[in-house]
Amino acid sequence: MHINISKSETGNNKGSSSRLVAYLEKENRLHEKLNDYHPELWFNYSGRNIRPYEVRQVIDNNIAKLSKDDAKFFLINISPSEKELRYLKEKYGQEGAKNHLKEYANTLMDAYAKNFKRESINSNRDLVYYGKVERYRYYTYKDQEVRKGIAKRGEQKLGEQMHVQVIVSRKDATNTIKLSPLNNSRGTNTTHSQKVGQFDRVAFKQEAERLFDQLFNYERNIEESFAYANTLKHGSYEQKQEMKQLRSRQSTAPQKAIPSTSKGIIETLLEGQHQGYGEQTVDDGRRRRKKRRRGYGYDGGYSR
Repeated sequence: MHINISKSETGNNKGSSSRLVAYLEKENRLHEKLNDYHPELWFNYSGRNIRPYEVRQVIDNNIAKLSKDDAKFFLINISPSEKELRYLKEKYGQEGAKNHLKEYANTLMDAYAKNFKRESINSNRDLVYYGKVERYRYYTYKDQEVRKGIAKRGEQKLGEQMHVQVIVSRKDATNTIKLSPLNNSRGTNTTHSQKVGQFDRVAFKQEAERLFDQLFNYERNIEESFAYANTLKHGSYEQKQEMKQLRSRQSTAPQKAIPSTSKGIIETLLEGQHQGYGEQTVDDGRRRRKKRRRGYGYDGGYSR
């Protein structure tokens, strides 16, 4: 499971959401020309037949007391691995997998709300967000296949590529509280932390994985876990070695899922990676470049 939070796939989240909403309608536009596709509409906890103009209007009007330089919304990319998608399709069928993925996204937005640790933000109903299922991915100039001439920019990628894009407003449903998942601010005490808000992206990604496994009875092995990837990327030498040993023990054990004894060790390994460790915010590019010059830069997250 790959979870990525960014300012916008179109590069700007300080103005209207119209450009991003239009971009996420690309599959509808493509298949409308071919007359072989029912429009994929937007969804949230309240329904599944939300039109794009409603998304744009609600997001753009939920910006009370935000300046022109403030972020107005964020984009959450929820991308199951090919193995996870095949599992869902085998269990529920093509259409069933898509519907269950929507349910999962709504459940994940509950976890998103709770991650802020704000008294008045307790569920997805306290948020303003809209999700959109996309069936395909397309090559961009960043892909190695394009750079090597194997594929062309804009070509459809092969394999299982279904994923969910979620636009979530910077302001809560009351249009009074600012919520930024890219905020690394940490208060000096509990009261201050509750006031300025906080969001633990490592914990959120862990919870996304846990919820998927719980909702769909998915047996995840260590190598496909967020803990494994994050530890190998950001952990100490000792932590990396311990994680590799866990992987080795699992590969020789009869069970395929992560053993309960290993889960406790994994949680310990990740303790030091919480509170934004290994993550980059929208505004910390300068700090990241300095660290790279010193020889230990990182960009957070993991790819599938």
